[in-house]
Amino acid sequence: MPAQNQPTRATNPVLPGFHPDPSICRVGDDYYLACSSFEYFPGVPLFHSRDLVHWRQIGNALDRPEQLRLPASMPSSGGIYAPTLRHHDGRFWLIVTNCSEGGGNLIVTATDPAGPWSDPIPAPDVPGIDPDLAWDEDGTCWCTVAGVAQVRLDPSTGQTHGTPHKLWSGGPGAKAPEAPHLYRIGDYWYLLIAEGGTERGHGVSIARGLTPTGPFEPCPANPVLTHRGTDHPIQNTGHADLVQGPDDSWWMVFLGVRPRGGTPGWHVLGRETFLAPVTWEDGWPVVGEVTTDLSTLPWPLSPAPAEEGRDHFELSALGPTWISVRDRPTELCTTKERPGWLTLHARGGSLDEPDAVFTGRRQQHLTCRARTLVDPEQGRGGLAVRLDERHHYAIEASGTEVRVIARVGSLRTVVAEQPVPAGPLVLALTISDPPPPHGPCTGPDIVSLGIEQPDGTFTELAALDGRYLSTEVAGGFTGRVIGMYAAAGTVHFDWFDYEPLEG
Repeated sequence: MPAQNQPTRATNPVLPGFHPDPSICRVGDDYYLACSSFEYFPGVPLFHSRDLVHWRQIGNALDRPEQLRLPASMPSSGGIYAPTLRHHDGRFWLIVTNCSEGGGNLIVTATDPAGPWSDPIPAPDVPGIDPDLAWDEDGTCWCTVAGVAQVRLDPSTGQTHGTPHKLWSGGPGAKAPEAPHLYRIGDYWYLLIAEGGTERGHGVSIARGLTPTGPFEPCPANPVLTHRGTDHPIQNTGHADLVQGPDDSWWMVFLGVRPRGGTPGWHVLGRETFLAPVTWEDGWPVVGEVTTDLSTLPWPLSPAPAEEGRDHFELSALGPTWISVRDRPTELCTTKERPGWLTLHARGGSLDEPDAVFTGRRQQHLTCRARTLVDPEQGRGGLAVRLDERHHYAIEASGTEVRVIARVGSLRTVVAEQPVPAGPLVLALTISDPPPPHGPCTGPDIVSLGIEQPDGTFTELAALDGRYLSTEVAGGFTGRVIGMYAAAGTVHFDWFDYEPLEG
């Protein structure tokens, strides 16, 4: 199943949906990008591109249980935070923080970014989150973390040398100086950071010095990127990384959100990855306009081949775009038990449980449709839109009945139910724009859940306000994931179909 339906034109966001904290590196004519994954397994999705706008997921850096352990006690929006991906001395290096009990900073390496990646190298003395790797001319590796502090590091062993020292923490009194990236460009070392928090006050600032350890002089035009206090349709812009394009011009990847509806505006897809041009004036980067249309890029586009939106589960393992909550034991989630079907064995009684057996894909379009053919004869399960344990909508089948369940905060209710004939049936949901009239209290979208009749007719059982599956309501750092789950017994799924409608 594709990571996204590849457009024939170049648009922002370049990685729509829950793809935050982008880190990018260029190797020859190829670009590779990594994102945060939080409570989902496998962790750290990895993408490849030739033109910076069309990306194809090639794997996940942490795709084995021995690489990534996320305990059920870990809250949603814990787990894997803010990787840095770099290529040095013929090898790819990825450093990331596991913000769960017994986690910490770790390093994995690979010669091929599609994998396999090494077992993690712990870096226990690297403090904090958002670690960055940069090598100076003599091969010394410097690790810079949120705060912003720096320590010398041997990335092959995870051993630090010396004690961490403070560098520069952005504007006076700036909230949450984080996401540091250090680069040698021309005569200077540049320290790029995020500040202001990852909400509406988010921004990007930069400083420069003659050595990787400073002292650093702040750019007089800081923040070099922010949409705080504006009516720009893309908000929360920050957590950036710099890269040169195919023509060696400079570009910035960064996260942003697309809030919709009335006040305060709700974003439901999570933090997405955007692209903007960068020019240099007096030795400082100047970030160009952030637009949704990237059709004027100064190099040829390289769209990936079109991929099917339907997964028939005919392969022996799930593709890299499928993610599960905290873990994915093969005895609970398999395509081998019933050939051509995905089989889920329940563990826990509902999606409210932290160990729910759920497998889905990121919602990547503002409006879309998802469907699955489910056989619930031996259990109970269905199709869900998940933000976390306390915020999800589901259409659930149990033999001869289907019901729509809504979980919003501490409230859980069966919104609708209807008898159905025994046997497999198609469950469906559609996410669409809210109907008029629109006003200050209009939500971002409507989630309609129901069943599809044999003739293809959709029978809606419930239409629910999408604001309750938004970050502004639920909190946290993730976005919506649409997928299948088992709440009791064994549930089989013949296929899953995701179809963008627009946006």
